[in-house]
Amino acid sequence: MLEINQLRCFVAVAEELHFSRAAERLHMTQPPLSRQIQLLEHSIGLPLFVRSNRMVRLTPAGRNLLPEARSILRLAEQARHSALRVGLGEEGRVVIGFTAVAGYQFLPDMLAGLRKALPGIDLQLREMVTAWQLEALEQGHLDLGLLRPSSRGEGLQNRCVGSESLVAALPAEHPLAKLRSLHLNDFNDQAMVMYSPDEARYFHDLVRQVFHAQQVYPRYEQHVGQVHSVLALVRSGFGAALVPESASRLHYEGLVYRRVGGLAPAKPVELHMLWRHDNDNPALARVLAHLDRQHRARREGR
Repeated sequence: MLEINQLRCFVAVAEELHFSRAAERLHMTQPPLSRQIQLLEHSIGLPLFVRSNRMVRLTPAGRNLLPEARSILRLAEQARHSALRVGLGEEGRVVIGFTAVAGYQFLPDMLAGLRKALPGIDLQLREMVTAWQLEALEQGHLDLGLLRPSSRGEGLQNRCVGSESLVAALPAEHPLAKLRSLHLNDFNDQAMVMYSPDEARYFHDLVRQVFHAQQVYPRYEQHVGQVHSVLALVRSGFGAALVPESASRLHYEGLVYRRVGGLAPAKPVELHMLWRHDNDNPALARVLAHLDRQHRARREGR
């Protein structure tokens, strides 16, 4: 078995062709250096140097070993450096789950900051609904989740990282589209596209709650699971819809967006960030520390 220290000693002697200079270069005395060379030659079964009082030169076996030894030492140093960087969180991988709506605004801004501040960390993205993210976090398949508030999450750290308002999405020819702003009361007995109670429980319950608080009762014509599907049905004329304000970045032809009064609170759509409290991934710790600094800077208006 070739040992790293023996190879390091061999390369030093092979490059210096002088035992005393090689020992000085390695900050050691000559006897232990000679011993390391002898052990290496014994391990290989052939002499690596021809020694005389006047000179030291490599044997054919030594000449063949030298480039391989250099390569091994280089790989060993790379492995040491990489392990150190991973242990410090400067390299590594963080798997991030996100909901589709988080991808409209929060996620791109977050990723741009992370890639600039932590270029050595590989960010792996998984688009998943909230329920699937929770399961993946609990099973250790995700490091970090960007999802909607949920009562589940034992053993998970939870932080609210954003909130936004709801806006009305309307077909351009809808009578309410002529108004510059709307109120929840305007949707009483109006045809609306609604979120599925199975695939989009958070938005389904949220929209029902805001209408119920104002005693407004729309007619729900269709139920679908994703915001972009809601917008597609609105564009097709199935009715209006309430969508997160960030969804207005999706410029569907034939759609208009209007602000809506009567919401309580004014920004009821929350985005939460979750991770396992026992996750020991150093890269995740670096990501969380960076996001903490970003969050504090935003609060302080910097």
